[in-house]
Amino acid sequence: MKKEELIKKLEDIEWEDFEVKEAKTVVPKNSWETVSAFCNTAGGWLIFGVKKAGKKYDVTGVDNPEKIEQNFITVLRGDKFNKKIAVKSKKYNINGKDVLSFYIPSSSTKDNPVYFNTPHNTFIRTGSGDQRATKEEIDAMYRMSSFNKKDKEVTDLTIENLDKETIANYRTYLKNREPEHRYNKFSDKKLLSKLEVLKGKNVTIGGLLVFGTEESINEIISDFRIDYLEIMGISYSDAPERYAYRLSPEKNLFNYYFSIMERLIKKIDIPFKLTGAFRDENPPQLLIGAENV
Repeated sequence: MKKEELIKKLEDIEWEDFEVKEAKTVVPKNSWETVSAFCNTAGGWLIFGVKKAGKKYDVTGVDNPEKIEQNFITVLRGDKFNKKIAVKSKKYNINGKDVLSFYIPSSSTKDNPVYFNTPHNTFIRTGSGDQRATKEEIDAMYRMSSFNKKDKEVTDLTIENLDKETIANYRTYLKNREPEHRYNKFSDKKLLSKLEVLKGKNVTIGGLLVFGTEESINEIISDFRIDYLEIMGISYSDAPERYAYRLSPEKNLFNYYFSIMERLIKKIDIPFKLTGAFRDENPPQLLIGAENV
């Protein structure tokens, strides 16, 4: 990252790949959370010598940059983390003050999760913050490390093979849920790149499954289909018939998701249950599904 790029980032806010720490005399302890988060997501820049004050960044500088840099890199190469982490570092002078930047790369899927001390200290990057990963998220990382991450593989398809209506519906969905999210201002191409639907000019398998047309998905996955069955019982064996309802085919995962949600909300009978003097309108099957979405 060039000095001009760093200054430009300092003039903005909420970068998911950019985190600052004051680090005046020592490496801040919460730096390890950011390192873990960047490794487990898409990588990013960790900056020492800058203090965040509200929505502004103040350059405070690092007193002994050589010592801070060596201490930081030594920890990343030592036993604190479960994986050795190689970083790129650079020193800047801004208004007479020394600022250090470290690029923390995204680890390969087979190396996830990356954590310090114990697996409990596994972090992920969400928006512009570090969040401790849930047990389910950590388990998913271990599964992915065993089977590799197929959804990030790149196809020969381009943005022209994606469904324009689905992209428009996603933008509407995002705007309704998070009106102030900066992604709302992005072009389609930039938005899809941020979502890792696109890598360069090509579509990833995961992006294709969510946003692809029926024809483009079938070009890569010939037997693509999501099954949603309603069974009148707790298993096939005690049900009077094999299934009472089966979801109609949709063109991609985005459309399947909303078809299933609509079915859960509008079409499934809710068993009568009182909560105090009132009927309980919370469908148990929807609550279960919401935890896993």
